[in-house]
Amino acid sequence: MLFNSIDFAIFLPIVFVLYWFVTAKNLRTQNFLVVAASYVFYGWWDWRFLSLIIFSTILDYTIGVRFSKTEKPNARKFLIWISILVNLAFLGFFKYFNFFLDSFVTAFSFFGAQIHARSLHIVLPVGLSFYTFQSLSYTIDVYKRKLEPTKDFITYAAFVSFFPQLVAGPIGRATELLPQFYTRRSFDYNKAVDGMRQMLWGLFKKIVIADNCAEYANQIFNNSNQYAGSTLVVGAILFAFQIYCDFSGYSDIAIGTSRLFGIDLMRNFAFPYFSRDMAEFWRRWHISLSTWFRDYVYFPLGGSQGSTWMKVRNILITFIISGFWHGANWTFIAWGALNAIYFLPLLLANKNRNNRDVVAKGKVFPSLSEALSMLFTFCLTVVAWIFFRAKNISHALSYLSGIFSDALFKAPEVMPKDKIIVLLVLFFVIEWLGRGEQYAIATLGVKWKRPLRYAMYYALLIMTVYYSGRAEEFIYFQF
Repeated sequence: MLFNSIDFAIFLPIVFVLYWFVTAKNLRTQNFLVVAASYVFYGWWDWRFLSLIIFSTILDYTIGVRFSKTEKPNARKFLIWISILVNLAFLGFFKYFNFFLDSFVTAFSFFGAQIHARSLHIVLPVGLSFYTFQSLSYTIDVYKRKLEPTKDFITYAAFVSFFPQLVAGPIGRATELLPQFYTRRSFDYNKAVDGMRQMLWGLFKKIVIADNCAEYANQIFNNSNQYAGSTLVVGAILFAFQIYCDFSGYSDIAIGTSRLFGIDLMRNFAFPYFSRDMAEFWRRWHISLSTWFRDYVYFPLGGSQGSTWMKVRNILITFIISGFWHGANWTFIAWGALNAIYFLPLLLANKNRNNRDVVAKGKVFPSLSEALSMLFTFCLTVVAWIFFRAKNISHALSYLSGIFSDALFKAPEVMPKDKIIVLLVLFFVIEWLGRGEQYAIATLGVKWKRPLRYAMYYALLIMTVYYSGRAEEFIYFQF
């Protein structure tokens, strides 16, 4: 079920009414409703894949219970490895089987050996990468004794399947999200209003900005060999806006929706395109995944401790795995490796924590050095996004070679319509003004008179409705 669909517009109020007016007096019944609604939400896409999330839930819940019954180190290691290997085996089969098979055949063909292997027609279950990592956070944290194992299966199932963030995050940590399902919730009007405001901004970003950028970005990327370098630059920039507004828009809708139900989800984006270096960018982009890899991959490898070689190794492994998490294509591995190369000079020079505050805090405009730093970081990011968006490595390299040619200085052959450019400028200004908040319009207009403030909300809503109708899937559904 898509957030930007009529189905969800009907589904959400029904669940909301049942949640607060029918089941609110009994926490267990309320959690059961969350599970049931989440399974309906997920099964709307393909009910057959509900078996995967149910199996994963039963497996990790059972392992958590077993942890509470043993203190033997070897037994605990055996249990955690079962959880890790079984969960990753499902992820590996559905997401990477054909990739490894094709790579295996290609590798042997390179040495002159011909191997005939047939790829399988495997459908990737939506959200598999997200709820797998969420469930693993529980077993790993219980194993490390950071969290007491739950004895309530319904509560645990609600944590794993909570529908606002089930399909594309934010990836909830067991230590932060699970305890919220233990606690009886009471309706908070202000929290609900704030949630609806964040949902509105998320829908605006997805439908008005991302989907309009996608129309032009897809045209340019799909026919890149026909266009001049200047047009390819336009396509890469538009894709940068598309993927940010698409994914952060989803996160805003998910976070806002969860607040309607009294649940707080982790922040997932913090205005990453206003970053002054790549280390700051990765503190602000897909925060739930970045911190997951930091805590469960980078730190266990040794983090930034040890020799220079160890630091380089740990960063490369973390970024490459992070890239591979996004999909079974060498382009994602290249994207991860390129971001590691961007990050390493900052780490080795001990400058990776230099920019931890909000850029130009308390000012209307950034300084010249801040503006140039943001522009340079954005350019690096756009180059990396070319690998992310390209069909394969050859496509990415040909796209880049097309940019860095004499045709770079020709007038672009494809440009968004004037009204789309105006919307992009409006979006940029609103994001800049709200860069110190949890989301761009969190406090925008709070001091305005009510008619003017509501006029702004209705303007955003009208534009969102005007550009709706396509019900385009979110990019991260494929991951």
